[in-house]
Amino acid sequence: MSQPSSEPTSVRAPAVSPSASQSGSEPGDSGTVRAVSRWQIVGLSINDVIGSGIYLLPATAAMLLGPASLWAVLLAGFAVALLVLCYAQAASYFDQPGGGYLYAREAFGPFAGFEVGWMLLVTRISTAASLSNGLAEAVALFWPAAKAGPARVFIVAGSLGLLVLINVLGVRTAARAGVALAIGKLVPLVLFVAIGAFYFDPSLLRSDAPLPMDHLGEAALLLLFAYAGFENLPAAAGEYRNPRRDVPFALLTMIVLVTIIYFTVQLVALGTLPGIASSSSPLAEAAAHFSGTGLALVLTVGAAISILGTNSNTVMMGPRYLLALSRDGYGPRALGEIHPRFHTPTRAVLFLGAIALVLALTGSFQQLALLSVVARLCTYIGTAVSVLVLQKRHRGREGALHLPGGPLIPIAAIVLSLGLLASASAQNLIAAAVALLVGAAIYKLRRKPEADAAA
Repeated sequence: MSQPSSEPTSVRAPAVSPSASQSGSEPGDSGTVRAVSRWQIVGLSINDVIGSGIYLLPATAAMLLGPASLWAVLLAGFAVALLVLCYAQAASYFDQPGGGYLYAREAFGPFAGFEVGWMLLVTRISTAASLSNGLAEAVALFWPAAKAGPARVFIVAGSLGLLVLINVLGVRTAARAGVALAIGKLVPLVLFVAIGAFYFDPSLLRSDAPLPMDHLGEAALLLLFAYAGFENLPAAAGEYRNPRRDVPFALLTMIVLVTIIYFTVQLVALGTLPGIASSSSPLAEAAAHFSGTGLALVLTVGAAISILGTNSNTVMMGPRYLLALSRDGYGPRALGEIHPRFHTPTRAVLFLGAIALVLALTGSFQQLALLSVVARLCTYIGTAVSVLVLQKRHRGREGALHLPGGPLIPIAAIVLSLGLLASASAQNLIAAAVALLVGAAIYKLRRKPEADAAA
């Protein structure tokens, strides 16, 4: 048997040299620019995971699990770390855009890759639409007119338009905006924990009620998907200065920091707000309880910034899936074009923004949002299974991340994802099956990829 190659079969761009990385102008894949630094990638990863969920998680988790929700948040962080490790290892093999689409394509061929990429794209578009509506809901807390009518349209269309503009102007601008929004969403949470620690009442963590076992499946989905979003980070690898090194670093740094943030926020919320399970805005109510309306307003504004920040990443990463798919022959060729001045997939950004806007304004985003849970699980399973193949194919690749235990972590991640898939509703499973069938039909319309056409 011949020795397997130590290089991925489709890496077309050379590795980035240190000097080029410093310049920030090294060409990436297909005309993009490698301009995003290591710590900007860390900021983007945090921005993608910490969204509006953290502002609702304490109450919902407490309602399902009571005080045990504190330890469930921590356990969920460890469980999601299994998936994060799979993505980190896969990312250490490639410097191309595409993320889970790329990994499945390289491991199992174009059809499996396309189906994963298609589900990722469906998730990104529905997420952008639902987050735009979520932003209007958050703003309505201090601007009631945003609940409906022209004000709501202004918030939805204005926020999407702003994010599209930022992402058209350049990846540097998008990365800086993402990092700024990540800082903006973290500051209120840090203040909440730091001030609330002085008012913490340990007696609120005690309960004689038995653990509600009938809610464990629902709680598992809630907690594990509070950590979702990390899977999008490798999508823009073609615009990172050193993606094979920096994406794994960012993913591992992110899961540690996010787990600490979620745990401490849950701890302070449980220990400062009696009856938290019935609260509709637990962090703001807890802040008002121990610090007055000033901090409560900061938390309310922080929720809006948090939603905007997560949507900023969605509008940045989603078009990179379109770019990778278009370059491989799926969809209009124009979606794979790079703007000659801004070096961004401008048409892909505009296309995603337009579709998300239509869905957000018509309300049909609610139906597509049903796909997000199962669609993500499909991509998680696809990446974890791909890692089992890629580990063998590229085990001699210099500088690649090596997971302890060989195949044990990917296998554990697959079991975890299948367990969560079993907890999904029949409606979600049927919707996901329909989406996969639609994807299979689109796959049949594949045109000749650009690389083949050029040859």
